[in-house]
Amino acid sequence: MVTLTPLEAELLAVAGSVPDPELPVLTLQELGVLRAVHIRDTDTVEVELTPTYTGCPAVEAMSVDIERALHEHGVREVTVRTVLTPAWSTDDISAEGRRKLREFGIAPPRSTRAVPGPVPLTLGPTHTLPSEPENGPDEPVRCPHCGCADTELLSRFSSTACKALRRCLACREPFDHFKEL
Repeated sequence: MVTLTPLEAELLAVAGSVPDPELPVLTLQELGVLRAVHIRDTDTVEVELTPTYTGCPAVEAMSVDIERALHEHGVREVTVRTVLTPAWSTDDISAEGRRKLREFGIAPPRSTRAVPGPVPLTLGPTHTLPSEPENGPDEPVRCPHCGCADTELLSRFSSTACKALRRCLACREPFDHFKEL
């Protein structure tokens, strides 16, 4: 565990409070993409940011927003560096971030931590049933509106590449599901 200086912790909190440009209900800290803040010199800071996936178009906007927030906090020189290792995973989304997604009407990703090694890519069933196991990656996708596990996949892609479009078969409401990575 890396020990932060009080100033690094303060700057990490400032950078971490920046809203995600695609999901403004979440901060970059809650999304888990902000990796570190390093003080390099007097008034010079380097920020490490990991995209949710390679080629994520929001990385540039995130970088600009982090730079703006730190400049407004009094940091003269800010460099945002993209780091790809360790790769971001939906397991990096905080519990608070998952709660906010659910309240916003987006089904949060299911946990993949139980699966060791590389994250398997499967194109599973388009319909989840309430009788399916409720732990690990086989957990059904629950409707964020009514909590029902009886949902169906309408499209593997939704408003952003990291979300799928689903519909609840109980309340009939469509909703986004943040896909697991």
